[in-house]
Amino acid sequence: MLFIDEGKQRAYYSRLDFKLWVGIIFLMVGLSGRLAAAVTTEPDPPNIVIIFADDLGYGDLGVYGHPTIRTPSLDRMAAKGIKFTQFYSGASVCTPSRAALLTGRLPVRSGMMSDKFRVLFPFSEKGLPAKEITIAEALKEKGYATAAIGKWHLGHEPSYLPTNHGFDTFYGIPYSNDMSLKRRGDPPVPLMRDKSIIEQPAKQQTLTRRYTRESIAFIQDQGNQPFFLYLAHTFPHVPLYASEEFRGKSSRGLYGDVIEEIDWSTGKILNELRELGIADNTLVFFTSDNGPWIVKKQEGGSAGLLRNGKGTTWEGGMREPAIAWWPGTIAPGQVSQTLATTMDLFSTSLALAGADHPKDRIIDGINLMPVLTGKQEEVRQVVYYYREKKLHAARKGPWKAHFITQSAYEGDRRVRHKIPQLYNLEKDPGERFNVAKKHPQVISDIKKIVEEHKKNLNRGKDQLSAVK
Repeated sequence: MLFIDEGKQRAYYSRLDFKLWVGIIFLMVGLSGRLAAAVTTEPDPPNIVIIFADDLGYGDLGVYGHPTIRTPSLDRMAAKGIKFTQFYSGASVCTPSRAALLTGRLPVRSGMMSDKFRVLFPFSEKGLPAKEITIAEALKEKGYATAAIGKWHLGHEPSYLPTNHGFDTFYGIPYSNDMSLKRRGDPPVPLMRDKSIIEQPAKQQTLTRRYTRESIAFIQDQGNQPFFLYLAHTFPHVPLYASEEFRGKSSRGLYGDVIEEIDWSTGKILNELRELGIADNTLVFFTSDNGPWIVKKQEGGSAGLLRNGKGTTWEGGMREPAIAWWPGTIAPGQVSQTLATTMDLFSTSLALAGADHPKDRIIDGINLMPVLTGKQEEVRQVVYYYREKKLHAARKGPWKAHFITQSAYEGDRRVRHKIPQLYNLEKDPGERFNVAKKHPQVISDIKKIVEEHKKNLNRGKDQLSAVK
């Protein structure tokens, strides 16, 4: 017969209960710690795509009022995102505008503006200085994959190419597609991959399609790694080329064909982001480097109701169409009248990636996320309009003062105004009615802002004048 000591049995089970409860407590603490860690884990940094057209006018898209150019993809992008009506490039011609976008700085600060040459040419020796920090360099430090696809135009010598400015890869042309003048001794425009020429002359009628294919392949290759894609289209800069699928299809002629193919390209990229399930973690921004080349007549675009175009500091030269899209972050159907510039994309991109702003230089960009997310209506009050190394105009709020006016080309007469011309751009976006005599205090206020701005300008050494 088995006798059991009930006291010892109770003590035994009490020890078991104690160990069990201790184990449960430790398990719960461990689970709660892991749960808390999961809750507080930082979200994945977003992907960033900037699509940059070349010489696209403010009035060239359906969503901006063009009556015969069909842009369904960009129209939908605006309907699902935010359309800007007062968005500016950093300059009115190619090279300085691109420098402004990628560095977040007025190009006069980096030396990418010159009184001798307005852009870089195949005979130019220099380009964007190595000391400048691009969006790609800043994002690469935060683990981003980076690609430049399309037109570069910030220096074609090896040390100035995109792969020396933070981009892992480059596929495109090194400068404008019209820079192959035999009388000047220019070589045929090349197509490059990284630092190697892979085709010369570039088959321009296929460029938009090939840029699109390369962009999609880059996006597909990244997996879970965040990426920055800078797609800078060659067109609608002249000479105009469209693929067989689009040539002759637009009521607007060849110019319309080109825009409709760029619209198709944008749609393909947005669809790819959706299909990969990463649209909700990707900011896409579409805009242009400067206004339309209106002297090209039917081969140039339209600034809509704005005055003049490319090469000038009138509104048509620097106010651009701009659309931002980010499902789940940007509320659909917004139209923003906030002042914003391409330089703001630098600050916005760094903020999204958690990258610090450079502390050793002036950054002219401002983070647009408060506007994109609807938390603020505006983040910027002032816009500066430079041509070559000279400040021609400045805008504060609705008011724009022109200190110097000139049409697109150097041979045209430059007029310095003793009393600056003044326009209220909210009432008169076409700059038709000079109201300087009625508002001397407004001019005085803008002059003070300009004087303060010039004190801290720190002009960079001219990079455009050095030639072979």
